[in-house]
Amino acid sequence: MHRIGFVVFPGFQVMGFAAVTAFEMANIALEESCYEIELLSESGGEVKSSAGFGVITKAFDEATYDTVMFGAGSTIEPMTPGLINFARHALETARRVAAPCTGAFVLAESGLLDGRRATTHWAFARQLQERFPTVKVEEDRIFIVDGSVWTSAGMTASIDLALAMIEKDHGQDVARAVARKLVVYHRRAGGQSQFSALLELDPKSDRIQRSIDYAKANLRGVLSVEELADAAGLSARQFSRAFRSETGQSPAKAVENLRVEAARLLMEQGRHSMDVIAEETGFADRDRMRRAFLRTLGQPPQTIRRNARESA
Repeated sequence: MHRIGFVVFPGFQVMGFAAVTAFEMANIALEESCYEIELLSESGGEVKSSAGFGVITKAFDEATYDTVMFGAGSTIEPMTPGLINFARHALETARRVAAPCTGAFVLAESGLLDGRRATTHWAFARQLQERFPTVKVEEDRIFIVDGSVWTSAGMTASIDLALAMIEKDHGQDVARAVARKLVVYHRRAGGQSQFSALLELDPKSDRIQRSIDYAKANLRGVLSVEELADAAGLSARQFSRAFRSETGQSPAKAVENLRVEAARLLMEQGRHSMDVIAEETGFADRDRMRRAFLRTLGQPPQTIRRNARESA
């Protein structure tokens, strides 16, 4: 039996419970209660979430857990001495300590992340690094395991974190069965990026969307403004003005982002050389691809590939 202590505090974000659901589904897949989950808080009793409803919790005590997971909030609130002491106690007594999203700030404040690699929600990554310079923050990761400490990006990334734990405990087949029950991808690798070029674009009109779809399907080509404008049924001048107005980017920058994302996915799959990936995604050569990665992701392609291999 794996005992999981899930720590919440006033204003905790409900999405964190997605990880709890993954463990629940693991019990169903295994047809036995392999995970026992207890909700914990400093004082016990009812704790209100950011959505307004409350959950009943058990107060911190000397009980030990296989896994202690710290919930996240929508904002970074001051940590109480009791919360910090419990985090330090968990590191000494639990097999692993986990913190999805902004829960990483609890671990960092407690000193658990000193000298360790960690990640968090992309919107808070720079703040985490500035406040805790001894932490090796990698802001573009889905999750990171450094020794007994697990951290992940925000929101749905807590599911990826939980699936990785289930796979570690019970094997890939069980984790895959849980992913199917959750109707999610099995599972995103820890080294996978939080970045998505398509989410950044989000055009308002069908014409601009058609040009983006055309670009995605023809990344190996030149993809000039004239070519994209023709796909949208607009003149080059009209297209450039409309594209920037709807997406906040120039067509050239959007195409570069799409190429970076396509190349990154190929690197994470690990099946092709850098030269082949550069050619397949329209960069023409490795040097041009490297410069685009540094502009867009702040990391060279070699780092992306190494992270994916380490996660695998």
